[in-house]
Amino acid sequence: MSKVFVLDHPLIQHKITYIRNKNTGTKEFRALVDEVSALMAFEITRDLPLEETTIETPVMEAKSKVLSGKKIGLVPILRAGLGMVDGMLRLIPAAKVGHVGLYRDPETLTPVEYYIKLPSDIEERELIVIDPMLATGGSANDAIHSLKKRGATNIKLMCLIAAPEGVEMIQEEHPDVDIYLAALDEKLNEKGYIEPGLGDAGDRLFGTK
Repeated sequence: MSKVFVLDHPLIQHKITYIRNKNTGTKEFRALVDEVSALMAFEITRDLPLEETTIETPVMEAKSKVLSGKKIGLVPILRAGLGMVDGMLRLIPAAKVGHVGLYRDPETLTPVEYYIKLPSDIEERELIVIDPMLATGGSANDAIHSLKKRGATNIKLMCLIAAPEGVEMIQEEHPDVDIYLAALDEKLNEKGYIEPGLGDAGDRLFGTK
């Protein structure tokens, strides 16, 4: 069973309050999402392996730690996931970035990929799938399936806010994928929106309706 990590750092929780607020405008909303993404990146990379190296400080030779070269890939789900990428890249500038675009056929309800572009070596990378909202879980589930069928074996999911229904779907469909959240909310309403949620993340990021 995949683990669920709700990142309760005070700075994350403070900024999520302003992200939720309906009076927060597009510019501020975008900046807050960027900042929370960077803070979440700090937490989601906590278990990256280290190795020892020898350096010269201005005073003497010393042993110190560096990342052991584990490759990271960021995979935002279009379009809302794009708003979280830059914040993560500030902390992990060497990460490669892929993109997944999906929609559901309105008649068959099956997922259709309209765009997918990934690093050529995804089977060697730890991939972080990024989407601000985990509502029903459908989009994240489809994106993770798309990555797995292309050879990915090490995947994490990172979202700002989730509903229990979405978390349960990912845990059932992908028990090997851990989930990192800034908040786990109460439920989905009859329209499929997370309550209390933050509205439509894509519209609020890009100023559309």
